[in-house]
Amino acid sequence: MSGSSGSGTTPSRPDADGTTDPPSAPDLGRRPLLRIGLAGGVALVGAGALAACGAAPSAPPAAPTPGRLAGLGDVPVGSSTVVTSANGAPVALTRPAADQVVAHSAVCTHQGCTVGPAGTTLACPCHGSVFDATTGAVQQGPADRPLPAVPVRLQGQDIVAT
Repeated sequence: MSGSSGSGTTPSRPDADGTTDPPSAPDLGRRPLLRIGLAGGVALVGAGALAACGAAPSAPPAAPTPGRLAGLGDVPVGSSTVVTSANGAPVALTRPAADQVVAHSAVCTHQGCTVGPAGTTLACPCHGSVFDATTGAVQQGPADRPLPAVPVRLQGQDIVAT
C-alpha cells in the first residue's frame, strides 16, 4: 500500500517539528472558492479603474477660473502640457507657434478622464480616445465630442485664462 487511505483525503505527513496533523480535506473544496475570490478581486479592480476614470459627465467640466495657468516657457513650441487651474480644472495648453497658445479642457468628453499630451495629440489613458491638440477635435473614439476650448491669452511671458 502506498499510504493512501483511498478515501479521497490527503494522507497525514509529519510536520517540521515531527508531529502529524490529521488528514486535510481534498483540494477540490477550495477551488470554487478560489474562483469566486478571483472573480470578486477582478470586479473590485474593475470598479476601481472605473472610479478613477470617472462617470460619464452629466454636465460640462468646470471652466478654469481666470488667472495665470503657466509660463510661456513651460510649453515648448510644437508641444502640449496639462496644467491645473486655480479651481482645480485640468487644462491642456498647446503651443503651435512661438507667439500662439491654444487651450482646451483636459477632461475627456467620453467619460471624464484627464487626457495627456501625446505628440501632436491629447490622449485619454482610460479608453483610448485621441484629440487634436490644436483644435480639440476627436481623431479617435470612443469620444464623439471635441474637447471644449478654453479662452486664453498671452500676458508677457504668462499664459492666462480669461
